[in-house]
Amino acid sequence: MSLPTPAEVWELQDALHAKAKAEPGYRFYALYDKLYREDVLARAWVQCRDNGGACGVDGQSFAEIKSYGEERWLRELTQELRTKTYRPQAVRRVYMPKPDGKRRPLGIPTLKDRVVQTAATLILGPIFEADLQPEQYAYRNNRNAHQAINRVHRLLTQGHWGVVDADLSGYFDSIPHRELMQCVARRVCDKAMLRLIKQWLEMPVEETDERGGKRRSNPGRKTHRGTRQGAPISPLLSNLYMRRFVLGWKTLGWQDRLKAEIVNYADDFVILCRTPAERAREVMEEMMERLKLTVNERKTRTCRIPRDTFDFLGYTFGQCYRARTGQRYIGTRPSRKSVQSLCRQISEMTGRNRLELAPVELTAQINRTLKGWTNYFRGGAVSHAYRAVENHTRFRLRQWLCAKHQYPGRGTGRFPNEYLQGKLGLMRLRGMSFNPLCANA
Repeated sequence: MSLPTPAEVWELQDALHAKAKAEPGYRFYALYDKLYREDVLARAWVQCRDNGGACGVDGQSFAEIKSYGEERWLRELTQELRTKTYRPQAVRRVYMPKPDGKRRPLGIPTLKDRVVQTAATLILGPIFEADLQPEQYAYRNNRNAHQAINRVHRLLTQGHWGVVDADLSGYFDSIPHRELMQCVARRVCDKAMLRLIKQWLEMPVEETDERGGKRRSNPGRKTHRGTRQGAPISPLLSNLYMRRFVLGWKTLGWQDRLKAEIVNYADDFVILCRTPAERAREVMEEMMERLKLTVNERKTRTCRIPRDTFDFLGYTFGQCYRARTGQRYIGTRPSRKSVQSLCRQISEMTGRNRLELAPVELTAQINRTLKGWTNYFRGGAVSHAYRAVENHTRFRLRQWLCAKHQYPGRGTGRFPNEYLQGKLGLMRLRGMSFNPLCANA
């Protein structure tokens, strides 16, 4: 549940944003004292508690803080910030599996660090929001991935058929600290706030080895690069540094010269051109080199619509066909990788190691997963993807039921569609209504 922002915090954010918007060159010099305002810290605490999450290196949980006393805990944190005795702790590193078999490092700060970083985003976010470019869609109020997808589709239908499908190698881990702090200092001259951000960039990392031992390192201080994915401040800082590229593309004249538009979401972006995309790729790579970021040459490619297709934010863009008439149009559909990822998830949910669950309970879990997936992949040419997901889900659920009840065979006779959808309540995808996102432009 998303809780409303208290009026006092909203008024502060509105005043900061209005000042930043009205005076693009203004530098804010008194921000640190707002960090430990009672209403700001309380709002940050509620936001972190609402998001949930695992413990950091100190093992402190939300339940422990509630038992200790939330107000008491916040008063003590306020005192640490006021007296400037607060020091960030190490980040607990875990690895999340990626669809390609690789692992993405994720940093989990302590709850205290999460609350202070969230408070900082409540203060800094409205300031930098005034500077972020309209081409940036991630981690911003009233902007989302679907708007970025719609923008890409609209540009394609307007004739921007040359595409640079770009990929950066480890963007979050590669952002140079010196240049990033310059981006922050362009708006913030409060030394205490700048020192705090610098400390967050150089937080140690704690990992657990195969034997269960703890090992600490500090790659940020050693390489002077990177902002920890998983830390509340990271999305704001990553957007702020990506702004350099997006703004530079326009101010250096490449948008007009190449008739090339950028659409950016976090570390993903595409460049859509009315001219051949090869020159846009060359310029992009030169700019990224100056920004000290690395372009993944293996994954970055140029293509031309409608002859080719490309993937962006889980969707495939390219030529589609209307089912009834066979008419061709430029549209979107869930990417093959997105469908395969969901099917793997359904397979894991219906594994033999979960036979202790009741059929209705398992079906309810599957339905929640399907609903979340279809809420995102709800537009464009979805029928083929929905059919593949639905067929796989029915097959896996029947296999699970046969294993649970020790029935031989595939289970189509014992557990027909009517039983799965009627008795167990399995969600039906085909034929459901959806928001026609990018469906027919």
